[in-house]
Amino acid sequence: MMTDDMTLLREYARCYSEEAFATLVSRHVNLAYSVALLEVRDPHLAEEITQAVFIILARKAGSLNEKTILSGWLCRTARYVSANALTVQRRRQQREQEAYMQSVLNESESDVWTQIGPLLSGAMKQLGQKDHDALVLRFFENKSFQEIGAAFGASENAAKKRVAYALEKLRKYFSRHGVTSTTATLAGAISANSIQAAPVSLAKAVTAVAVAKGATASTSTLTLIKGALKIMAWTKAKTVVGVCIVIALAVGTTTVIIKHQATTRTEFPKASWASAGYANPVSAFETGLWAASQGDGKRLMASCSPRMQGRHTSESGQANGSAR
Repeated sequence: MMTDDMTLLREYARCYSEEAFATLVSRHVNLAYSVALLEVRDPHLAEEITQAVFIILARKAGSLNEKTILSGWLCRTARYVSANALTVQRRRQQREQEAYMQSVLNESESDVWTQIGPLLSGAMKQLGQKDHDALVLRFFENKSFQEIGAAFGASENAAKKRVAYALEKLRKYFSRHGVTSTTATLAGAISANSIQAAPVSLAKAVTAVAVAKGATASTSTLTLIKGALKIMAWTKAKTVVGVCIVIALAVGTTTVIIKHQATTRTEFPKASWASAGYANPVSAFETGLWAASQGDGKRLMASCSPRMQGRHTSESGQANGSAR
């Protein structure tokens, strides 16, 4: 007579009888494997699940109730193990997919860096000072948007917009040079590759030379310093000259208007300027100059309207005089 399943299981639990347990396995291995295969549809994984089911049985041999129907218990356990196996498999696949995507992204950023690396310096030179500094803080010093905003005396959101705007400028620059990419990829490539670790001893050497204000620097270093100072001075001079030219043009134009007003006062009646809210033509010109610098076309046209009114009034007066 065939020994009862639970009798064999109790014998194993009491005496660790390998023979008793082997008998249980031979009786139910097909059941466990079949349930597992039905759940996971993968023979190799089903084998692993079957092994897990009987390991669990061995561990719980002494705690199962005598009225337990072992085949039913094994079937349920196989489903539990299968469900867990599928969850583990999905997570593993997800991790592998994420790792693959990250690898692709890194390769993409690496490829992009190979293209933009030689162009980055030129691209950064094209940026305004605030855009330039925002990118340096973000990608060269790894500052947060909150820190960047604080540095500019602005909000975190304003810092995000500034960085995004500057990146878009870089993207357009690179695009003009044959490099097509997204701002996100550019950001990743610059962040990952722009900063390289300096030799450990360099900081100490630089400090010593700098504190001595270059007294112990080599001839080649001093030559570099001299050339750089000239470039810095010339850049500053160009900025000052540009501002002076703008001021000179504004003053010159204002002078012309004043003289023109003095010689043709009847052509621009005072009432026409006053009615438009200006004390004189110079005031209107200054407003127009400001409006032009701000791109305010409506205000610019308004500042010009008094002189048009004056011309219209003068022409009307001349026409009436002729008619008389």
